[in-house]
Amino acid sequence: MADGVPPIDLAAKPPPGRHTELTTRWGPLRLHLRETPGPSPLAPTAVHLHGLAGSSTNWTDLAGLLAGRMRSIALDLPGFGRSEPPPGYAFTRQANADVVIRFLEQLDAGPVHLSGNSFGAAVAIEVAALRPDLVESLVLISPAMPDLRLDPRRLSDPRIAVAMVPVLGNRTRRELAMVPPAARTEQLMRLCFAEPDAVPPHRLAEAVAEFEERSRLPWSGPALGRTTVELLRSWLVSPARSLWRRLPEIDAPSLVVWGSADRVVTVRKAPRTANLLPRGRLLVLPRTGHVAQMERPRVVARAFLGLVQAGSRW
Repeated sequence: MADGVPPIDLAAKPPPGRHTELTTRWGPLRLHLRETPGPSPLAPTAVHLHGLAGSSTNWTDLAGLLAGRMRSIALDLPGFGRSEPPPGYAFTRQANADVVIRFLEQLDAGPVHLSGNSFGAAVAIEVAALRPDLVESLVLISPAMPDLRLDPRRLSDPRIAVAMVPVLGNRTRRELAMVPPAARTEQLMRLCFAEPDAVPPHRLAEAVAEFEERSRLPWSGPALGRTTVELLRSWLVSPARSLWRRLPEIDAPSLVVWGSADRVVTVRKAPRTANLLPRGRLLVLPRTGHVAQMERPRVVARAFLGLVQAGSRW
């Protein structure tokens, strides 16, 4: 533990979840979150945002490794995990940023150390650009920067491309809904991890159980589809409205983490992402896929704490 990061507790389960009530422009929202306490009530706070098809449980190991220095709050974004979206919710990056901003205002913990993975990182970029007073530092793990490569290997199931087509994709969506949770989990692991066979069996079992739970929630599938479509639409906007334009607006110390074997969003986007951040640095991890916080949690924890400790010297 010379580096300040303890060994991973392979027996650790996701922290128990709870809901917090938010008032949003779409109406009341019961936002689900999982909190890992820090060493004291005065410890700094980290807030974590998951990616598409993810949830607050994606941060279990990283939050545990950070617990000696800071508390962690992992959110289920609306439509994911156990956060039911309010009627009329937009599912865009901006809509999710509005919800996160509302949560941070209500949390009233001062500026937080905000991290996000994939789509969650895109949301974190929006939050940091819009409300710098709420963000002490920023960690972006394989952020979903605009990436329009037409490559079926970027999908956990090639049929997903057809499923996204309105009307024509109805039958395919029904077929995908029939894929057993264990098979769906394995598909996602093989897409998102560089070394999926190294995933601990208990984490795989937890993921399967979570997919089974989601399959019983009537809003889960439609929310994933809507969020995916809105993400793709955001990649097609004019340069003036692109996510790339947000990066230079962020003054917070920022760390960009990318897996060299990321099949979802190419690592070739990493240097540009870090360079556009005024206080950005880049960490590329070998033999790592799209979810570095799950696949290499100790390395990410060390880098995260290095950013926090550096503060204004970053």
